[in-house]
Amino acid sequence: MRQKMSMDKRAAQFLPFQAVKGLDEALLAKEKIKVPKIELSDESAEELDKKMHSIKKGSIITCIYFHKGEYLQVTGMVARFDEVARVLQIVNTKIGFDDILDVDFPE
Repeated sequence: MRQKMSMDKRAAQFLPFQAVKGLDEALLAKEKIKVPKIELSDESAEELDKKMHSIKKGSIITCIYFHKGEYLQVTGMVARFDEVARVLQIVNTKIGFDDILDVDFPE
């Protein structure tokens, strides 16, 4: 008489099999569409400058920025705002001022 298979072993039969490690990540990376960096108009740059001057360390903000050919959005607490080094840090994400497209102050 054959012994019954445990539930764990039975469930393992139906787990997804990945023949090539990292294939899913590589395919996702290929799907990304690289975009050119947007040059702000004078009006947009002036509006962004006003918003930047109201950023304080400890504020919660949302920032849209350019990074490696794509635009990303991060929301969190401002950990660093360095006007000399021209760096904004939201939690662990460091963003150069020149890469910022927009900032917003969520309510």
